[in-house]
Amino acid sequence: MAATEFVRLFAYDHWANQECLKALHHGGPAAAIERIAHVLAAEKLWLERIQEAPQSMPVWPALSLTQCDAMADEIAREWSDFLANLPPDSLSKTIEYRNSKGEPWTSRVEDVLMHVVLHSAYHRGQIALEMRASGAEPAYTDFIHAVRQGFLE
Repeated sequence: MAATEFVRLFAYDHWANQECLKALHHGGPAAAIERIAHVLAAEKLWLERIQEAPQSMPVWPALSLTQCDAMADEIAREWSDFLANLPPDSLSKTIEYRNSKGEPWTSRVEDVLMHVVLHSAYHRGQIALEMRASGAEPAYTDFIHAVRQGFLE
């Protein structure tokens, strides 16, 4: 996959996170807020791993919805800047890191990028289930919906 395709996927990811946050502002269980905070923290953690920067926050942080709003915008800008300056040959390069259990791993950058987008979508699905179970209306964050509505180019 080319870096330009990841730019589009990360634009979708940011849009979907924003839609999820908007829905949570209308009501939802605490577990859903904890989960969106995890989504955002994991996105930040993976960028830090790629950039060989120290982990700046826990994987499951205790954040308010307002803090999540700010973090969603911040991490989207950081990913956008990273992807805009990513040399084409760096997608196949590998990074070394330790997971949250302290285990050492090596992954290709392109696999990490795909993981970030899929991990976030997975958890937004869980958030939708939690919201429905609590009687709240979840966001409609399907990729094809974003395309059809013109939210993505």
